[in-house]
Amino acid sequence: MMMSGVYLKDLGADNILIGMTGALQLPWTLKFAWAPLIDFYGKKKNWITNAQIILAILLGVLAATTYTQDPIRVGIAAMAFIALASATHDAAIDGYYLEALTKPQQALFVGVRNTAFRLSMIFGSGGMVCVAGMLASSMGKTNAWFTSFAIMAVVMLLLFLLHKFYLPDSSKMGDSAGAQHQQTVSADEYFMAIWSYFQQPGSFAIVLYILLFRLGDAMVMKMITPFLQDPRSAHGMGLTVAQIGTVFGTVGVCFLLLGGLLGGFLVSKQGLKRWFWPATLLMNSTILLYFMLALFHPSSIVWIYIVNSLEQFGYGFGMASYTVFLLSTVKQEYKAAHYAVASALMAVGLMGPNMASGYLQQSLGYANFFLMSFFLTIPGMISIFFLPLWKKEDPEPAT
Repeated sequence: MMMSGVYLKDLGADNILIGMTGALQLPWTLKFAWAPLIDFYGKKKNWITNAQIILAILLGVLAATTYTQDPIRVGIAAMAFIALASATHDAAIDGYYLEALTKPQQALFVGVRNTAFRLSMIFGSGGMVCVAGMLASSMGKTNAWFTSFAIMAVVMLLLFLLHKFYLPDSSKMGDSAGAQHQQTVSADEYFMAIWSYFQQPGSFAIVLYILLFRLGDAMVMKMITPFLQDPRSAHGMGLTVAQIGTVFGTVGVCFLLLGGLLGGFLVSKQGLKRWFWPATLLMNSTILLYFMLALFHPSSIVWIYIVNSLEQFGYGFGMASYTVFLLSTVKQEYKAAHYAVASALMAVGLMGPNMASGYLQQSLGYANFFLMSFFLTIPGMISIFFLPLWKKEDPEPAT
C-alpha cells in the first residue's frame, strides 16, 4: 500500500489512480468473513507460515510484472493478490498475538508490535524504494524496480524459514486453541464468532469510533509520497525516488521506534484512560505539519526530515493507544475472528478516504487538502467521548 504510491508515480500514474489503489484495502475489510476459520481450523502458526510462502511467491510475480507491456495495470493486479494473502496473514498474526500473551503482556508489547509493523512498511516504502532509486541510474528503471521487488520476495522467503522453525507453537501455551482447532464447526458457531463482536456493551460507539478515527490520516496516507515526488511547479516538494526512500528509512525510523515504544510503555504502566486523549491529539496534529510544508515549500530538505520524523513519532505514539483499545474489544474465545472484525472496520474507514484522496487533492491543491484532512479528524475525536472505555476500569498495569 505504501510502496505502491512511489512505484506507480515513478511509472507516470496520476494522483487519481494512486488514490484509487486504496481499493487494495478491500481484503482487509472482508477478512472477517474467513477469519473464524483461523480460530476453528489448524494452528495459527501454520496459517502464518503458509501465508508467508504464498506472499514470497506473489512478490516474485510482482517483480516479473515490471517487464510486462503494461506494468501499471498488471502490477496492480498482482498487488491485489498480495493484499488477499496479506490480509489472511494479518488475521493469523493477530490471533496468534492474542493467544500467546496475557492481557498485561499485550498492552506492554503493543508498542513493539506496532513499531515492528511500521518498520516493515518503512522497509518497503523507505529501504526498497531507496534501492530502486539508486539503481535506476545505472541499470534502468525497470531493472531497478525488479531488483527491489525481488529482494522483498527473498526476505519474505527467509522469514518463512525463520518462523517455520523458530516461532513457538501457541497451542502449547496453556490455551484451549490446541484442542479447539480439531473441532467441527457448525454454521451457527461460525457466524456467532463474528456477530458476538457486535453484541458487546457500547458496540455502536465502538464501531463508529473505529470507522471515523483514522479518517483524516487515511486521506493523508495516500498523498504524502505524491506530494514529495511532484515537482515544485506542481506544488510538490520535487524529491527523487532515492531521496524519498532515504527520508522514510533513516531518521524517521528512530522517531517511529521512540513513539511506538514510549506509547506502549506508558499505556501499559499508567492505563489507557490517561493516555488516550494525549496520544490522539499528538497523532492528528502532525497532519498540520504537512499543511505547513505545502504552504511554505521550504527549499531545504531538512524540513522534510523534521516533518516526517515528527509524523512518525506521533503515528507510533497514537497507534499504541488505538491498538490497545481495539484489543480491549476482543473476547478471548474468538481471538482471530474478533480482531479481524475490528481491523476490518478500520480498513473500511481507510479505504473510502484513500480512494477519494486523489480526486480531492487535485481539486483542492496540496495545502488545502492537508488542512481539510486535519479537520476530518474531528468527528473521530468526538466519538471518543461515547466509548465504553470511560465506563469501565482499566486492565491491571503490566508488572
